[in-house]
Amino acid sequence: MDSEDCLPEGGKLPELKLDARQAQGFISFFKKLPKDPRAIRFFDRRDYYTAHGENATFIAKAYYHTMTALRQLGVNSDGISSVSVSRAMFETIARNLLLDRTDHTLELYEGSGSSWRLTKSGTPGNIGSFEDILFANNDMQYSPVTVALFPVFREGQLYVALSFVDMTNRKLGLAEFPEDSRFTNVESALVALGCKECLLPADFEKSIDLQPLQDAISNCSILLTERKKAEFKSRDLVQDLGRIIRGSVEPVRDLLSQFDYALGALGALVSYAELLADDTNYGNYTIEKFNLDRYMRLDSAAVRALNIVEGKADVNKNFSLFGLMNRTCTAGMGKRLLNKWLKQPLIDVNEINNRLDMVQAFAEDPELCQGLRQQLKRISDIDRLTHALRKKSANLQPVVKLYQSCSRIPYIKGVLQQYNGQFSTSVMTRFLSSLEEWLTENRYGRFANLVETAIDLGQVDNGEYRISPLYSSDLAVLKDELSEVENHINNLHMHTATDLDLSVDKQLKLEKGPFGHVFRISKKDEQKVRKKLTTNYIIIETRKDGVKFTSAKLKKLGDQYQSLLGDYTSCQKKIVDNVVQVSCTFSEVFENFAAIISELDVLQSFADLAISCPVPYVRPDITTSEEGDIILQGSRHPCVEAQDGVSFIPNDCTLARGKSWFQIITGPNMGGKSTFIRQVGVNVLMAQVGSFVPCDQASISVRDCIFARVGAGDCQLRGVSTFMQEMLETASILKGASEKSLIIIDELGRGTSTYDGFGLAWAICEHLVEVTRAPTLFATHFHELTALANKNGDQHQHVPDLGIANYHVGAHMDPSSRKLTMLYKVEPGSCDQSFGIHVAEFANFPEAVIALAKSKAEELEDFTSAPNLSGEPSDEVGSKRKRVFSPDDVTRGAARARLLLEDFAALPLDEVDGSKATEMVAKLKSDFEKDATSNPWLQQFLSGMDL
Repeated sequence: MDSEDCLPEGGKLPELKLDARQAQGFISFFKKLPKDPRAIRFFDRRDYYTAHGENATFIAKAYYHTMTALRQLGVNSDGISSVSVSRAMFETIARNLLLDRTDHTLELYEGSGSSWRLTKSGTPGNIGSFEDILFANNDMQYSPVTVALFPVFREGQLYVALSFVDMTNRKLGLAEFPEDSRFTNVESALVALGCKECLLPADFEKSIDLQPLQDAISNCSILLTERKKAEFKSRDLVQDLGRIIRGSVEPVRDLLSQFDYALGALGALVSYAELLADDTNYGNYTIEKFNLDRYMRLDSAAVRALNIVEGKADVNKNFSLFGLMNRTCTAGMGKRLLNKWLKQPLIDVNEINNRLDMVQAFAEDPELCQGLRQQLKRISDIDRLTHALRKKSANLQPVVKLYQSCSRIPYIKGVLQQYNGQFSTSVMTRFLSSLEEWLTENRYGRFANLVETAIDLGQVDNGEYRISPLYSSDLAVLKDELSEVENHINNLHMHTATDLDLSVDKQLKLEKGPFGHVFRISKKDEQKVRKKLTTNYIIIETRKDGVKFTSAKLKKLGDQYQSLLGDYTSCQKKIVDNVVQVSCTFSEVFENFAAIISELDVLQSFADLAISCPVPYVRPDITTSEEGDIILQGSRHPCVEAQDGVSFIPNDCTLARGKSWFQIITGPNMGGKSTFIRQVGVNVLMAQVGSFVPCDQASISVRDCIFARVGAGDCQLRGVSTFMQEMLETASILKGASEKSLIIIDELGRGTSTYDGFGLAWAICEHLVEVTRAPTLFATHFHELTALANKNGDQHQHVPDLGIANYHVGAHMDPSSRKLTMLYKVEPGSCDQSFGIHVAEFANFPEAVIALAKSKAEELEDFTSAPNLSGEPSDEVGSKRKRVFSPDDVTRGAARARLLLEDFAALPLDEVDGSKATEMVAKLKSDFEKDATSNPWLQQFLSGMDL
């Protein structure tokens, strides 16, 4: 929360007023509540809310930023801390707890004295009870999903059973897949689904180490909820699902027969979400098999490294890919689909090209794109309105808003029909035929007829949602009587204006409010008519905005009006319930409209972004992962170039098989290495989402996964600070990456000693080149690694054509002033020196510090210069401390270090207990130490290794 969210102006909070008896009754109730450290409990006091005990302390610290907000309720040891919260502040806290944080649940109680009941509860994965508060003034940008996981060993292989529920879109899903000890597939699934809460069995078998799984859940900022293992059961699941799934039960039975343990996970989820307790769910859910292989896999590290989603610290919306690409027009629907697409990039070439065809159609026809945007802006959130329609408290408002939104769809159809470009067949197949199907008289037409017949649409502009009097004879009589009274009130309004010599409406206003019908005049006009006002009229209240008053006649007419309106409301309630119930039967129509409109919205958003940027985006050529290269000419980072005052320097990237498939990028800090490798990842992701890309020309071989790992200094929150932790991080790349992946590594090895880091980086590079063979961008401060690209050198005679290429970010050193200028241009070849001290000069370090740094650097270069690959002895001062390695030492040592890494990654640490794991690691280290006795390079590597 911002520091601005402190005490209200004047420092006054709503005051909790309870006498001793009431206070004691409440304290007694509060102390009997079950302990739940995650729950933040609020108590509705009508005009404000209160929280108590540890919750009160949490709110005072987190939201008021002062303990002075706390009050004591009760006396002595029986008392409890309390804090009062205004309704506006409660909404702020609710949004933060359920939409931003993932470490608390929210509960709301209503009642008095010692009698209170829980009326609303919510979690980050189930926000339905609080939707009206959370999205009263904001669009719903994502659909929170709750996942249940059940890990199990089967035939010596770890498997994970997964089920999910999306309560906004009323969708269930199941999956089962093999898993590694780091649970990389689970993390990718959680990212793809947009999971906000995860259920795990609490009392799980000890043979499976769940700590890596819990780490993966934590990395994704997901609320972990533990449930009893007994809840993960599939008994009566088919029968239960038959009640809530739309359509026949036979397809459901066939789908469930494909799974074993996922059924228990789904059973736990149905029970936890209480789906059967709400009869509005019956017949409204769909169920599907979730196929993780259909999408590019992204883990939480890649999501962060590529800035895919919005962050709290973003200075502006263009800091994230979502914020930049969000040019959607609909109220929430397009935003949610865009959020989903960015986490589920496609890997099927035809599906990608189908999206690109539509983006190109919209981009090449500005009138089509603009016509769509004008219509889409007038469409409300159809998904949420449909959801609101199913609530038991539903009224005519969502019915009318659905009608108003759906009434724009024929206009959208008309805009699309005017397009006659090269993709007109695709537009017809993808959108027009579906729109025509759902706009027929037998589907949407019946709903439109119902609304136009049953609802008085003429009153909607006045904010009133009524049944049309023509729909019921009883209502027609009451309507006439109401109109007659309204005419009398309007006549009295004019008569009163004449009596007070004031103009109607301009000076004398007629209003309806808590006091019924009243007149209002400004305080200035009140002074002119004060005498007559006090004699002939009744003053109700005087405020800054004027004086409200009435008369005996107005009061009588107002009372008549309110009485008739009450009769009218009672009479129409039964009809309203019937209209709402019938409208619910058209849910499938609304859901299909929402799906079509959301997709149109996102695709036109891509087109609008592509053509409105200062340098337009281009359509990428897409090839399968087995063929083609990744070639980006004049590529740019879309988020960086969108920042104010940035003149972005484009760069080419050619990841060519057998030539430059593995690129080592060196150069000074702040020179643009990190931006370059990330922009390549962002361009590939955008292309597979179906968007044009910020390049002059682009050809992309589809990737099934993007791995993005940063060094310890770049991601301290992940705790990468020891050799062991860095081994575990890179092990997930070695286990999870394939030749179809894209790997982005930035400054690996910086979190440990120089020799450790260099040895680790060298071994990983060789493994990725020889074994994984995935296109890789490896940005490093170890410019000695560029020797890997020397294919014809002595130390690489055993390696075939590796496809390793060296690149560096350009920097110009002025020979006279020794000043460094960053060129931000990526060029072929290696960088043969570090510019750390020059970067420090950039940062305006004191001259004395710079001078000492240069002196020490020269001193260290004398003692620990780069490996002497010539093998010749040196007579330099300090040579006793200098390490000299032969080419054979480096080659053999790096190969052995890589073997250590592979052996460590292959250890079945998730299958054995702690003592056995320690024994295995000790055996690896012992063997490694033996081999190091005859290799000086390995001895230096081993001296700093903390394993």
